[in-house]
Amino acid sequence: MPALIGLVAGEASGDTLGAHLLHGLRSRWPALHPVGIGGPRMVAAGQEVWWPAERLSVMGYVDAFKRLPELLWIRRRLGTRLIGGGARLFVGIDAPDFNLGLEARLRGAGLKTVHYVCPSIWAWRPERVTQIRAAADHVLCLFPFEPGLLREAGVAASFVGHPLAGVIPLEPDRAAARLALGLSAQAPVLALLPGSRISEVALILPSMLGAARRLQAQNPGLQVVLPIAPGLRSQVETLAQGHELRLFDGQAHALLAACDLCLVASGTATLEAALFKRPMVIAYRVSEANHRRMRKLQLQPWVGLPNVLAREFLVPECLQADCTAENLAAQAQRWLDDPAAVAALQHRFTDLHHQLHADSSQLALDALAPFLEGC
Repeated sequence: MPALIGLVAGEASGDTLGAHLLHGLRSRWPALHPVGIGGPRMVAAGQEVWWPAERLSVMGYVDAFKRLPELLWIRRRLGTRLIGGGARLFVGIDAPDFNLGLEARLRGAGLKTVHYVCPSIWAWRPERVTQIRAAADHVLCLFPFEPGLLREAGVAASFVGHPLAGVIPLEPDRAAARLALGLSAQAPVLALLPGSRISEVALILPSMLGAARRLQAQNPGLQVVLPIAPGLRSQVETLAQGHELRLFDGQAHALLAACDLCLVASGTATLEAALFKRPMVIAYRVSEANHRRMRKLQLQPWVGLPNVLAREFLVPECLQADCTAENLAAQAQRWLDDPAAVAALQHRFTDLHHQLHADSSQLALDALAPFLEGC
């Protein structure tokens, strides 16, 4: 009889991590039957999805509050099905607001629980380590400094490297990417990555589009491209009406390989852009209520992952009231006008790539092995 394993990923970055993990799990333990919440990549890797990942797509405290009844119902029902089905293990992939509470319930019922992607206790909400300690038997960490912080708090943890550092080449082939996408080899390319959540795109994309229009006026021939996250095409097409750009379903990595520069929403996509060695301007805007709450919790001056990992402002961040078309365009133009600064940044990003590279799938599987003996 197949051994049930639950996995939950709530957005595109988690779907990517989950898919890599699933490929390894099913190869090493063929009898496993993965179920839960995931996106198209996890489905392709063999997960039976009980609810699609977009059902968890919220942005910040206010949005989560509005959808709280639905989210709590899904979490409660999912937990009941996993407990009733005798699941051997649960892996919560990121999405801590959803997963940690579910993990605590499952652990209380006797299931082994692993949280994949350490919540940012070093940047926001340090008190959350108490919740992690109650919820997870083990935490798989993407960044090398995180296991030490968790072990100090009594939480078992392993550094598994960042899977993206193994997937993204050290030297991306820009010319090949442009050829494959049908983009001009000569004209510069600007990529817009406004996020993978509905409310995120609504708040950030208009400023990005305005910045792109200004940059096209300053740089004739500039090609603007935008990868659309699953389920967001209608929204993006509506916002992009009247703008000169090409839309692609997914293909974010191909477009990052092809571009010279990107405007990117804060989140995992900023790390992807750094691993592709692309100069960027980080943009982020949340509701004012969310912003006030987050300001009280912020422990360090950086928001974007490249800056957090470098512990300095390697790339500009335009946040909240500063996330305007004018500011984004001005910061982007500086990269276009300064090839020497771009070259220096690429060198720093190469160093970062080496730091994060590991056999992530193997390390993660080794950490999970004690929980899957006999499967």
